[in-house]
Amino acid sequence: MVTVGLLYPGHSAEDDYPALEARLDGEIRLPVVITSVGEDAHRVDALLDLGRAERLADGASELAAAKPDAVMWACTSGSFVFGPEGARNQASGVAAALGVPASSTSLAFVDALKALGIRRVAVAASYPEDVAVHFVRFLTAGGADVVAMGSHGIITAAEVGTLAKDEVIAMVRAADHPDAEAVLVPDTAMHTLAIIDDLEAAVGKPVLTANQVTVWKGLQLLGPVPVLAGLGSLFATGVGK
Repeated sequence: MVTVGLLYPGHSAEDDYPALEARLDGEIRLPVVITSVGEDAHRVDALLDLGRAERLADGASELAAAKPDAVMWACTSGSFVFGPEGARNQASGVAAALGVPASSTSLAFVDALKALGIRRVAVAASYPEDVAVHFVRFLTAGGADVVAMGSHGIITAAEVGTLAKDEVIAMVRAADHPDAEAVLVPDTAMHTLAIIDDLEAAVGKPVLTANQVTVWKGLQLLGPVPVLAGLGSLFATGVGK
C-alpha cells in the first residue's frame, strides 16, 4: 500500500479524500493535514497568503507522522496564483521538508493533460473571473489551449464545498465547448471524487477535477498509476505510465 499525503487548506471538501480511501478498501492511504488559512477568500492577495511557504512548512511538519511516500499540496488557487515557477518552488519546499517527492494540484492539471494527450480544454471555475484568469494563464504556460472558460464568482471555499452533485454537473455542462477535448474543474473545495463518471457522462468527454488530479499526481510521483474504477478517463488503463 502506498501513502499519498495531502496538505489541504481549511475545511470544505477535505472529506473527499478519506471517502475515496474507504471506497478503495486499503489500496491507497490518503492522510490529510489541514493547513492554516488567513482569510477564506478567492482573492489573489488572500490566495498568496494561503500558499505561503510558512503555512506549507507547518503542515509538512505535522504530516511527517503519517510517513507519506509522496505529498500533494491539495490546493489549486493557492498554487496557480504563484505562477509555474512559484508552484514548482512550493512543491520543492515541501519535498525538501519531508524527503519525498511532492507536487501540487495546479501542476497536476498540466501533467494530467499531457498524460492524456489533451491540449484544447474548457474550464469550469467556481472562482471569480479575475482569479480564474490566473488558472487559464497557468494552463497556457503549460501548453494547453483554453477554448472556453466559465467563472461562477463564488468567493469562499466553504461555499464551494456545499455545492450539490446536480449543481456541479450543471457547472460542467455550462462550461463545455465543442472544441474542448476535456473540461477542467479547478477547485479542491468542490466535492467531486464520487461523481467523476457522472460528470464525464454529462459532457461525453474527459472531465478533470482538482481532487481527482491531486490523487492521480500523488500516485504518478511514485510510478505507474493503478487503474481505479469510478475516477474517470484519467485513471483508465495506461494513463500516466
